[in-house]
Amino acid sequence: MEAILILGLVTLQRLGELVLSNRNTARLMAEGAREVGEEHYPFMVALHAAWLAGLWWLASPWGGMGELPVSLALLIVYVLLQVLRFWVIATLGRRWTTRIIVLPDAPLVRAGPYRFLGHPNYVVVVGEIAVLPLMFGLGWYALLFSGLNALVLFVRIRAENAALGIGSRQQVRT
Repeated sequence: MEAILILGLVTLQRLGELVLSNRNTARLMAEGAREVGEEHYPFMVALHAAWLAGLWWLASPWGGMGELPVSLALLIVYVLLQVLRFWVIATLGRRWTTRIIVLPDAPLVRAGPYRFLGHPNYVVVVGEIAVLPLMFGLGWYALLFSGLNALVLFVRIRAENAALGIGSRQQVRT
């Protein structure tokens, strides 16, 4: 039952984030922003959807392995990652999106976790991709999706960093 509760909350959080991201993206585009690196976005979405769907299959009672036990220590680590995620979203406010959106002439965000890290949301994502499967004892799954995520982030971070130098002073970070 714990796995269902945890995965249900993670799924609801992800869906809520997509709603918020789409709302913010539409608002930013209406303000004259433009998207950069959109060609890799479907791969990123597919990776995250497959990661979560696979966890539902492997860790839930009706899945391939039956309901798996939950590590309390790793659950705490995962919750701490969510605190950092909410800090990122709160810091960026209306400029937070899952896409790379360039808003011309807007100042680069240097507040909140951006004072310490260039890409704090990606630190969260790397942690989540590994910690959630590990919480259920799925080390091989954590390793597999961490590797795939590293490939996507390699492309994404390069695109995001390049966006900082395309004549715009602000790139909305995700």
